[in-house]
Amino acid sequence: MSEALQPLKGVRVLDLSRVLAGPWCASLLNDLGAEVIKIEMPGSGDDSRSFTPHIAGESSYFMQLNHGKKSVTLDLKAPEGLAILKQLVVQADVLVENFRPGVTKRLGIDYQTLQELNPRLVYSSISGFGQQGAMAHKAAYDHIVQAYGGIMQVTGWAEGEPTRVGDAIGDVVAGLYGSWAVLAALLQRGISGKGQHLDISMLDTMVTMQMVSLTQWIGGQPPAGRLGNAHPISAPMDSYPAQDGHIVIAVANDKLFRQLCSAMEKPELAGDPLYLTDPLRLANQQPLREEIERWLADKTVNDAQAILDSAGVPASAVLRLDQILTSDYARERELVKQVKHPTAGNISIVPQPVKMSGMKEEPALMPPGLGEHTASVLQELLAIDDATLTRLRAQGVI
Repeated sequence: MSEALQPLKGVRVLDLSRVLAGPWCASLLNDLGAEVIKIEMPGSGDDSRSFTPHIAGESSYFMQLNHGKKSVTLDLKAPEGLAILKQLVVQADVLVENFRPGVTKRLGIDYQTLQELNPRLVYSSISGFGQQGAMAHKAAYDHIVQAYGGIMQVTGWAEGEPTRVGDAIGDVVAGLYGSWAVLAALLQRGISGKGQHLDISMLDTMVTMQMVSLTQWIGGQPPAGRLGNAHPISAPMDSYPAQDGHIVIAVANDKLFRQLCSAMEKPELAGDPLYLTDPLRLANQQPLREEIERWLADKTVNDAQAILDSAGVPASAVLRLDQILTSDYARERELVKQVKHPTAGNISIVPQPVKMSGMKEEPALMPPGLGEHTASVLQELLAIDDATLTRLRAQGVI
């Protein structure tokens, strides 16, 4: 297949972001075929290059989030470094940054300044609390956004403390929304000819991802509390102990409940007045839970899974991430890609997962070394000669 089938082939992205939300946003664009030029500080680079674990000195964190990008080192506080960036902006389609609000203005690379150089520029700003308002300058990490955004209050056991979701979903969801907004802005630019500024707040995205809790609030229900692994609307939908572990069973309608009762060899439960509807099952989930636990008491997780699968009841063992990534499912879906890195050797990369019938070409997957593409990018795009590159490097500008 032609490389032109990559949907973002020909789109150039300047990635000025660090660590997670911004780099993930730019990584998703890379995986759709965009050319992503990552701007890093000479000598140190993205903070995440120092994050553990390291493979032969290379951070797996950095490599996953920055695969396929080109690394260009530029000191944006140096006048010549800033001038070079502005020349690159003229030739760019998208810029991604996640500085704290106000920093880009001080550096002279805010949207108002850069859109004068390139009116077609789509400028994506990802921050903890947005670009304006009383909280705009507040420091934000995923922990903070999960706490402030309401999701910790509904995560954990009823008798326990509020609990953080186990991964950095605040950053990840902001990056997803950021890439989604960039694509929409590029489509609009195709009509209007003009770029725009995208203001992505981690807190905003954290709030809007909580669909079940939002619908409860909109419907006038009291604020959701912590339910462990149970569901606030449907039952039985929870994790249950078997002989050798836990299995999740998810039943959200009457038909599935009848199938569950049949699988448990207790079809009479489907006609029990306590369990006739989903709201009744929710109200009486404790005795229903006891019925399920009695049925599971002499079964392994695999035994129960096989019975429930055969009956068409949604169920799953509780797996570790490494188990799913090495499973037949991951192999069949090509979820994990292998790359031979010049320093780290054979490494695994997990790119964006959507299968597109029009894109057969693999995305660029090789993580860049710090400043690896500085010379090639500046020579190709800006026609900077070798002598100038040597001088800029000696002065610490690149």
